[in-house]
Order: sequence, then structure tokens, then C-alpha cells
Amino acid sequence: MIGASREALAAGRENLDSLTDNTSVDAAKLAEELSAITALLDREVSLRRVLTDPSRSGQDKAQFAASLLSGQVAGETVDLVSGLVRSRWSGARDLVDATEQLAAYAEVIAAEKAGKLDDLEDELFRFGRVVSGSHELRAALTEPKATTAAKASLVGSLLGGKALPGTVRLVTSLVTNPRGRSLEQGLESYAKLAADRRDRVVALVTTAVPLSDGQKQRLSGALAKLYGRKVLLNIDVDHRVVGGVRVQIGDEIIDGTVSSRLDGARQALEG
Repeated sequence: MIGASREALAAGRENLDSLTDNTSVDAAKLAEELSAITALLDREVSLRRVLTDPSRSGQDKAQFAASLLSGQVAGETVDLVSGLVRSRWSGARDLVDATEQLAAYAEVIAAEKAGKLDDLEDELFRFGRVVSGSHELRAALTEPKATTAAKASLVGSLLGGKALPGTVRLVTSLVTNPRGRSLEQGLESYAKLAADRRDRVVALVTTAVPLSDGQKQRLSGALAKLYGRKVLLNIDVDHRVVGGVRVQIGDEIIDGTVSSRLDGARQALEG
């Protein structure tokens, strides 16, 4: 997002933080309702255009949104969406993107309140690795001809009773309404939201063998000094790397694996 939309999303996150600071607010319910509103806005082109029309006053749009949603969702959800539509948006689609991000962020807050934020991060990461390692599973979850009910049922069979309800809801939402994103991109964006909640970055660490607790602490400490923030390690053991460690943070890769050095030597010889 750029310009006005970026500012509107930032204001929406601040409002969400303020709402969920109140212990009486059910963040998980808020997330579910925001997810449903995302689906509504994604379907109804004319509605999102009305709610982002720059020729209408923010108050007018907020009142329209409140009249539409009152009695259908909780008052906190009405307040949050009304605040969103008061803002100016660079494009109508940005409102949908923002509502979806706030739905995911509310799930993160719900997990944090329950003391389960680490579990949520880990489950999203692990599910992503499972999907990446199974072409058949990925194809089933992303099959364009499959109904949303069938995809939701598949997610339920895979994660139901084995993962947090918030994890199941996030993955189900992503699978049934990907909105142009790959499954991997969506899971990565959710994990980043969870990391941002605690002002830390996520590092994907690939090693040939499991790291000891001491090695994890030293690596995390070194990366924290390098990036100036706390670093969460998501560790993937892959025997193909032979030895050493490969670290990926966003688009940046630090590759110290033996397989990488061998590949470099092979390319040099072939060149």
C-alpha cells in the first residue's frame, strides 16, 4: 500500500490495538467478523467503491457502514470498520486488503492474550513446510475448481484438534479466499504479523542437523545484534545441505552451508 492507504491501515491497527487492550473484547470473535467482512467486500465491488468514494464525507461513509453492519456483528467490529471507511484510500481494493490484514492481526492478538503466540507462529511455519514438501497437498488446497467448502473441510481434517483454532481459521481463510496470493506468501505474511507484534524478525534457518539450545541462543543473539531487533528462529533440518547453516530473513540470505560452497566450486569449474 502507498500514500493514503498506508496511513489508513496504520490508523486501523492503532484502533484495533486500543479496542483489544480492553480485556472484555473478544479478539478471536473480532477476527472472525473482520474475515467475514473481508469476504463481503471482496465480492461486492459496488459496496467497496461506495465505502472508499472520495467525493463522500468520511462521516457519511461511516454512518452507511454502521447502518449496514449494526446487528450483524459486534459493536467493536462496527466501530473498527466505521473508522476504516472514514479514512481516505488510494484505491478501493486497498480497503479489502486492510480489512483482511486487521482480521489476521486480531487472530495474532487473540493468541497473544491466550499465551499461545509462539504456538501460532510455529504452527503456521510447520504447516507451510508441510505444504512445500507435498505437491499433492498443495495442489488439493489450491485447486481452482474445488469448492470453498471442500477446501475448508480438508484444512479441518489436517489441522482440526491438532492446531490452535486461530491457526485453523487463518489457514482456512487463506485457502478459501487467497485473493491472488500463493499459499506460501499468505502463510509468510501471517507469520510476519505475529513477529511484528513482539517487534522481532523471523529467520528461516536451514541446517543439516538439529541445533542445540546453546547454538540457537548464540545464533539468535548474533542475528539480533546484526538486525537490531529480536530474532525468532524457525529451524528446518535438511540433510541435503551437508553441513553449516543457511539463514534467510525476508529477501536476504546468509548461506554458509557446505552444499552452497560445493555448488559454487562446481559452477567455477564448469565456467
